[in-house]
Amino acid sequence: MIGTQKPETHYPPPWQLQGEGVILLYRFPKKWINEHPLIPTHLKGQFKGGFGYLMLVNYYDSPVGPYKELLLIPGKFKPNKKQSITHIVVNSERSTQNGRFNWGIPKITLPIIWESEKGLDTIGIGDEDDPIFFCKISYKGMSFPVSTKILPIKLYQQWNGKAFETEPKGSGWGKLAKIETLKINHKRFPDISKFKPILAIKVSPFSIDFPKPSSTYDVVKT
Repeated sequence: MIGTQKPETHYPPPWQLQGEGVILLYRFPKKWINEHPLIPTHLKGQFKGGFGYLMLVNYYDSPVGPYKELLLIPGKFKPNKKQSITHIVVNSERSTQNGRFNWGIPKITLPIIWESEKGLDTIGIGDEDDPIFFCKISYKGMSFPVSTKILPIKLYQQWNGKAFETEPKGSGWGKLAKIETLKINHKRFPDISKFKPILAIKVSPFSIDFPKPSSTYDVVKT
């Protein structure tokens, strides 16, 4: 089977999800990623660069029901030059367990609050008295199409001795966005607040397909 610890309630791929989200596009310094203490051990010193993404997502519909998430893709890593999700928080334990098993995505479960008013999203992750991440994102203007055809995501993940390669595909409608407030607990999540995004987009609505991994195999330890 795909993973090593099958959830009690398993929702196998493919998954089709719909919702809204915020995408922040970066170019992170190689030295910063390669030496960052929070980067997973198997990726230490392997960073190749490329575009990095910080994504905040509010899924209205998924196989495990509605949930919210925060994720970081720093860019591409050696040896396969694919992207990796290094940090991801969701507020659904079913999403966490199935994400790990299906695709090797290192999800953890924490509370997430997402409040929206006209042209502004306020999002908090973690305990209210000790949040991991807090931001306010404003957005406005004309909508334009957004698609992974323009900025493809090709994932390589490791979990419990297994490697997973997956290429999700998504599309939606975006508006230009701006970070109004960003606070990060640097001991628990890489503090990207020191970097300015190349582009910020609020995408609403959007849909994404997470297929069965194109490849899964045992990790060979050297």
